Amino acid sequence: MTVIAIVGAGPGLGRATAARFAREGFAVALLSRNKEKLDGLVADLASHGVTAAAFPADVHDRDGLTAALNTAAGELGPIEVLQYSPVPRKDFLRPVLETTPEHLASAAEFSILAPAAAITQVLPGMTELGRGTILLVNGSSAARPNGKVAGTSVAFAGESAYGQMLHEALTPQNIHVGQLIIPGAIGGGDPLYAPDALADRLWRIHAERGAFRTTVGATLA
Repeated sequence: MTVIAIVGAGPGLGRATAARFAREGFAVALLSRNKEKLDGLVADLASHGVTAAAFPADVHDRDGLTAALNTAAGELGPIEVLQYSPVPRKDFLRPVLETTPEHLASAAEFSILAPAAAITQVLPGMTELGRGTILLVNGSSAARPNGKVAGTSVAFAGESAYGQMLHEALTPQNIHVGQLIIPGAIGGGDPLYAPDALADRLWRIHAERGAFRTTVGATLA
């Protein structure tokens, strides 16, 4: 049994993705800051027959994040799929004229350095397996800068560039890197943005191995 590790797992998209991949035979490693919430999510998934385990980690602590991924692989098995989808923090979701270098540094740690650390941690295992997928989940500011959320606009652009380069470099090694752009509110009533629909989209990105970027709904200019 191989593993999907979901960084930023929660009761919406994280839970839906865990259930979707579990139907395909994956065990699930759930990573986020709050151990109590993670334990509740594990119990909920277990009640539906999903093999899952909690590995508390804060993406602003790169050493802790990589240690959690290492523990997950040791306990559950090789990580074949890494999903990086934590919700951005409000402290760097500010208008551009209110955004300081410190806000940008925090956003870059969250959206560039942390995923880079996580990816670096799991790549050797994927290489040994001979296959793997890295899933990056972002909002619309990853493709089109938005002055109302300057931190994510800058940092998501860096994450996108890094992911695109990895996509090109790793494809010959049978490791797919895919980005899902979600330009609407998850679970906000539109069926396109329902967690189960998005989880199915993530499964298809993994299974079909197409282009780097997939956008939910209309293509962004």
